[in-house]
Amino acid sequence: MANKHLTYTFDKMMQRRKALKKILQWSVVASIAPHITVGKSRSLKIGIQNGKVFSGGKLQEGFVGITQDNTLQFSEVSLPAERTLEAKGQWVCAGFIDILGDNSSYPEKTYRIFEKYKLADGVTTVLQMHGGSGNPAYFYNYFKSKPHYTNYGVSTKVMVIRMQYNTVGSRKRAIEQALEAGALGVSHSLEYQPTPYQEVVAYAYLAKQYDRPLFLHLRYSSKEKELEGVKEAIQIAKDTDVRLHIDHLHSTGGTFHMEEALTLIQAAREEGVSITTCIYPYTYWATYLHSRRFAEGWQQRYQLDYSDLTVVGTGEKLTKGRFYQLRKQMGILVAVPEGTMPFEKTIDLALQTDFCMIGSDGGIERTPRANSHPRGAGCFATAIQHGLQIGLSNEKLLAKVITLPAQLIGKPLAQRGDIQQGYIADLVIFDPKQIQGKATVANPNQFSAGITWVIVNGEIAYHQNELKASRGQAILY
Repeated sequence: MANKHLTYTFDKMMQRRKALKKILQWSVVASIAPHITVGKSRSLKIGIQNGKVFSGGKLQEGFVGITQDNTLQFSEVSLPAERTLEAKGQWVCAGFIDILGDNSSYPEKTYRIFEKYKLADGVTTVLQMHGGSGNPAYFYNYFKSKPHYTNYGVSTKVMVIRMQYNTVGSRKRAIEQALEAGALGVSHSLEYQPTPYQEVVAYAYLAKQYDRPLFLHLRYSSKEKELEGVKEAIQIAKDTDVRLHIDHLHSTGGTFHMEEALTLIQAAREEGVSITTCIYPYTYWATYLHSRRFAEGWQQRYQLDYSDLTVVGTGEKLTKGRFYQLRKQMGILVAVPEGTMPFEKTIDLALQTDFCMIGSDGGIERTPRANSHPRGAGCFATAIQHGLQIGLSNEKLLAKVITLPAQLIGKPLAQRGDIQQGYIADLVIFDPKQIQGKATVANPNQFSAGITWVIVNGEIAYHQNELKASRGQAILY
């Protein structure tokens, strides 16, 4: 009887210990994921395991979950999920943010093509901050009922507003209306539409008043004058205290004097000026043949000739006669030769700084072969690949495609751009050894390699070269 009683007591003790152990285990899970309760009905919708997770500026081991309400959970242990994605050997990051997408020519007809190539490049949020819309109220109202592969948003396109209104006062009122409608910033291209300094300052003050960034394509791109454009931008930021962003510095402002341009920007930042810039990871630029960039004297400015120009999407090399024939048409994009902006003298120098991020300045608008720079489809995969090749630290590289763009835009992206508890579930999962932009000048319409999954607002939108869902949302103030 005594032995039987001891055995019974021991068994009860072991049962209590097992029960207590289970309670403690679930207490740990609950402390890590307080919104998850026991039971399948409240399990995670998606779990991502065994990947390297970019969270809080660091690549680290961890488990990423997506809740039923499409927000993120991040924990050190695996959590129950209805579906689990295996990410061994891959990086799990917040989705890439393209601040310089370009789909301004006819977005109502082309936006789905534009967005699908961004999505296939790991981009979950595409913002048209270099250009955008002259009427953001119309833009957001028109697109709110449409399906979107990616999140989307626009800046106020001053170039359009200046063509619509004749006075600075009426232009300012139009810009204010755009900002009140939710536009993410103010953008202007001084090279393509030269504007008096004081007028630009007036627009910068409006951006400052509404706490939005001012995006500038600088005034000069020639060897002799490009640094004057950089100095002008810095002075605008000093005079107005606006958050100022210089578009694609390596093609406008630092093509010939990148080291000096970066030194000027760094010095201004040390004085407290809020100024950033971006690049795209290609050694050649492309723009429209009808634009001011090809005005009289372009051969001397860029040290190029007619035969150096290639029509994007066809590979046609121009002659003098063909140049003048196509220049009469609107919307013909030509690219200059590879190496026009050498990596080691331009792009790589900019990537070493803490204030330079990635922006595509492009977008694919037609199929099967678009007249678009390859950066419209392969910018971010190419940037990751190149950054790794030159030895940029993983964390610094990822910050340039995720963290810095989110910080620049500010409040509208406050719950995106990182993997943190409760953040919106925009994610990209990719193999750092395989990621590669495949788009070329001859054929820009190619999905990037090495990107396994892209998740937008909690739903799998892309998986291994296949489009899965349209869950993109408007990004606006």
